[in-house]
Amino acid sequence: MLHLNDATLRIAGRPLLENATLHLPAGGRYALVGRNGTGKTTLLRLILGELTLDAGSLRIRSDARLAAVAQEAPGGAMTPLESVLAADRERAQLLVEARDAHDPNRIAEIQTRLADIGAHQAEARASTILKGLGFADADQKRPLSSFSGGWRMRVALAATLFLEPDLLLLDEPTNHLDLEATMWLEEHLRSYPRTLLLVSHDRDLLNSVPQRTVHLEGRRLTLYAGGYDQFERIRREKLELAEKARTRQEGERARIQAFVDRFRYKASKASQAQSRIKLLEKMQPIAEAIVEPEIVFSFPVGSIPAPPLVTMDRVRVGYGEKVVLDGLSLRIDPDDRIALLGANGNGKSTFAKLVVGRLEPMQGDLVRARGLEVAFFAQHQIEDLDPSASGIEHLRRVLPQERDQQLRARLARFGLIQHKAETPAGQLSGGEKARLCFTLMCVKSPHVLILDEPTNHLDIDSRQALVEAVNEFSGAVIIVSHDRHLVELTADRLWLVGEGKVSPWEGDLDDYRRWLGRAARRPARRRRAPAVAGGTAGPAGPFTQCRARGRARGGPTGPRTGDAARPARRSGDLRQGRRRSRRPATAREGAGQPDRGGRGTLAGGRGRDRGRRRGLSDGRDGAMRRTILALGLGALLLAGCTPMLDQRLGQPGLDGQVRSFYAGRAWERNAFCPVPRIREITAVSTVEETPDRLVLDIRYFFVSDRGFPSTDLSLLSRCEGFESRQFTFSREGGGLRVIAMTGDQRPEG
Repeated sequence: MLHLNDATLRIAGRPLLENATLHLPAGGRYALVGRNGTGKTTLLRLILGELTLDAGSLRIRSDARLAAVAQEAPGGAMTPLESVLAADRERAQLLVEARDAHDPNRIAEIQTRLADIGAHQAEARASTILKGLGFADADQKRPLSSFSGGWRMRVALAATLFLEPDLLLLDEPTNHLDLEATMWLEEHLRSYPRTLLLVSHDRDLLNSVPQRTVHLEGRRLTLYAGGYDQFERIRREKLELAEKARTRQEGERARIQAFVDRFRYKASKASQAQSRIKLLEKMQPIAEAIVEPEIVFSFPVGSIPAPPLVTMDRVRVGYGEKVVLDGLSLRIDPDDRIALLGANGNGKSTFAKLVVGRLEPMQGDLVRARGLEVAFFAQHQIEDLDPSASGIEHLRRVLPQERDQQLRARLARFGLIQHKAETPAGQLSGGEKARLCFTLMCVKSPHVLILDEPTNHLDIDSRQALVEAVNEFSGAVIIVSHDRHLVELTADRLWLVGEGKVSPWEGDLDDYRRWLGRAARRPARRRRAPAVAGGTAGPAGPFTQCRARGRARGGPTGPRTGDAARPARRSGDLRQGRRRSRRPATAREGAGQPDRGGRGTLAGGRGRDRGRRRGLSDGRDGAMRRTILALGLGALLLAGCTPMLDQRLGQPGLDGQVRSFYAGRAWERNAFCPVPRIREITAVSTVEETPDRLVLDIRYFFVSDRGFPSTDLSLLSRCEGFESRQFTFSREGGGLRVIAMTGDQRPEG
């Protein structure tokens, strides 16, 4: 597919490739890795034909179709779906020609070609790609002008994936994606049917997708088998073997040279000395391994105020009259390491701006510690840099009183050393610009770090340096990132942002990924979220309506997207890298906890039948009536319409909970028909679902354990029959527990 032979490439006099050789067979998935500034993006531009070699040759199969993500985001009145479909120009031209063609032979050729390229399934395929990248069905029909730049770049990525070129070139495709879309992209690229060359610094993506890894180092290209971890291991072993061989060779050279120096001028040993001199000349020295300078990040920190740093009590926040987040009752302490989960647009950046002070609450109380300094890294800050100013000049604008040596020391905290400190920002790589932004945001020693996609332009070594710096930082950290490696190594708590709430996620990223997979497999059915002023409808939660033959969806580890609970105090420092594990601790408690369980409001004697009742017949007519009801219930059982509740919700023992709760709380209907109990549950449907509770409408067949003889057949239905109630469950410890029942209705005979 691609053959690069003895290639030399210089940009502005700086060599990026020198006698580099690379051969990529067709049909493989390859990753191109290397540090920031080594020329990875330049190599992709060379393959696309935007640059020419100074020496050597580049050959690509003549009929191969190449595609890369456009640098400019699409816009205008066109919808995302139309934009993706328009990317396939051949399909668009054939469809236009098919409408105007009159020659039967040409029409047949057009239809054959349309069938070959899958033109009739194109719209469904384009919609699937857009949905995987986060576009709901309604969003796919909105004009592109109504989307932000990041979302329009997703459309550009979707258009490139839709084309399925023979050689797909992707340069940091996850930069504008959230964690959910990144997971989908990873699965999609793993099954890419043609040749893929991927530039990324996402370790999980580089381990999952590529079959081989191309390393750009020292202006040379080296091909390794496997993903990034395997490449690292093989390269490390090669370097160790090369270093051992170099050490042995140096020892051997020293021994031979010592012999020559000792016997060179001795007549009896002169011939042996000369032979050893020739041996030294033939011995090619093994070059010392290239060791890149270590990258070290360091966040300065001031004197930490007493906890809590930030306290929220029933806070509502938004823009203008539009409410984005509501019911926030949370607190942030100095030792917190929090990662925010949730799709783009759910309010993660809004929450970050609320904490940093760029947004004020519309309602509720928000208290910040006195003298609190919050450092905020946002993605767009890189675009705001002055391209003509160097790092020192940027710092001098905000710190005019400091000397150049002090400014250089600040830049060195984030790896901008020597000439990089004097290089104009426009000539820095994306990762180097990000390091400059880290330096600028830490001008004042912060107590809280808020990092919004900090790894977008950082190479893997820089990401590891960021992990270590965050773990060494003694203040609080809030991270929004699609980089699972960063989240797992730094965060000990996960908060899910969705449906206008911020709630603790009681699980790890693997649990979250499994829940996302279950959510993606559910039918595309949306249910309105609890009403919030100015809010919007949200997607259905982990439980959807289920009928007699339905199946329970979701599980006890589903997202907690209702009223935000104050977390329970952690017992200790659990984060990996600072003696913590990767599994988030449970959330802490704070003041202002709203009453979410509804205890005492749903249970009780609502709907009691307090009238006096007459007896129940136990004669022949009564027995016949009982037989009819029993046969009806048997028919339902045989039809498969009475599955157990715990089978539906995936929690053993839940059916028994409902029966016990009903028997313990059911009141006497009359003196003759006391203590009803549930014999069989026949149907279940969801009435309401929040992160803290679940309300189900349960239909069942009940009977009375103690009935008294009576001749009144009409009272039989008072002591057995079908009825429906609403049962309320609380979510505790990853499971469900029934806490109340209501909705008493007149039984059906």
